This record gives sequence, structure tokens and C-alpha cells, in this order.
Amino acid sequence: MNYTIIIIIITALISIAGFSNSTIIDKLILWPRKMDNPAEYYRLLTSGFIHADWPHLIFNMITLYYFGENVEIICQALHNSREMFLLLYGSGIIIASLPTFLKNRHNSYYRSLGASGGVASVLFFTIFYSPWSSMRIMPIPIPIPAIVFGVLYLAYEMYAAKRGAGNVNHDAHLWGSVYGLFFAFIVDPSHGRVFIESMLHPNF
Repeated sequence: MNYTIIIIIITALISIAGFSNSTIIDKLILWPRKMDNPAEYYRLLTSGFIHADWPHLIFNMITLYYFGENVEIICQALHNSREMFLLLYGSGIIIASLPTFLKNRHNSYYRSLGASGGVASVLFFTIFYSPWSSMRIMPIPIPIPAIVFGVLYLAYEMYAAKRGAGNVNHDAHLWGSVYGLFFAFIVDPSHGRVFIESMLHPNF
């Protein structure tokens, strides 16, 4: 069973419904000030299934589609369980949301939504196991190694999160990425040796 496609379909359906129904957004969005009792903590997860607009949804789902099935295959090879992908993605959304929740729990105006934390976890899980695979990112006109992209991405998200400018949740991007690496290390039977050996033997 391809869990990546199932997640994309569910996320797309809920997000599209939310585009024209603010009640859905209000019920599912990460709203730290409203989460003053455990009954509201579900928002740490459900906020990953709604998006602000079409570009936000499409970008996240294309990225998930591109990397998700590969992660499922890796999980199957490591532990004979594609369900591990679901654990990575779901927990990635939650872990990526926690810093935002803690930072803004007294801010009545702050809201956050989108699958970026879970998607970042999936992306960096991939980087852990394939650090020298090629990635294309704009505006760089040529493919670059995944590990180079990862370092540049983390550096930018750390800078942007520190600045705190704009309406993009850079904290979620940053911590989702870090969690993806952490999750990969934890489930790796070689305890990181596969990553070190890959780094020592570049393969472009």
C-alpha cells in the first residue's frame, strides 16, 4: 500500500474543503493561545492537513510525492514495515509544531498551518540515507548533492527563524528537518555508520 498517495489525497481533500470553509480551518489550525488544555492538543497534528492556499498545498504535496515513496521503500527494507513512514510523517508534524506552540502560547493572534514540518522530516530522512543523491533547487540551475542542499536549507531556516520575519513558520521547517535526521538515526540498524560511510564515499 502506498501511504504517500493516501496522505496526499487526504491532505488535498481537507485543505481544499478548508479553502471555502473557515470553520474547518479554525477547528484544525495550530492556535497556541487556544490550546490551553489537553483537549486542544490534537491541533499539533491536524494543522498539517490544512493549507493557506493552492500554491502552499501544491508545493508541499509535490515535495512529499517526490520523496515519500522512497522513504517507504527504505522503511520496508530496514524493518519490513512501510507503516514506519506514517510514524515519521505524523510525528514529524507534531514535533515540528511543538516549538511554535511553546513560543506563541500567549499570543492570541498567532496561527500556523501546513504540512511543511512532516514534509521536511521526510526530506531529511532521505538525505540521511542518500546524502549524495542529486537535487534541483531554484534558482541554482544545476543539480547539487542532497547533503549540500540540506546544509544550505538548515542554515537558511535557522537564519529566517531567528529573524522571525514574514508569515512563514521557519521554526517548523527547521525542527521538522532536524527531527527527520534524528528519526533516521534512531531507526538505522547501523546506528549512523551507513551515513558516515556514505559521506566518506561521495557518489555524484
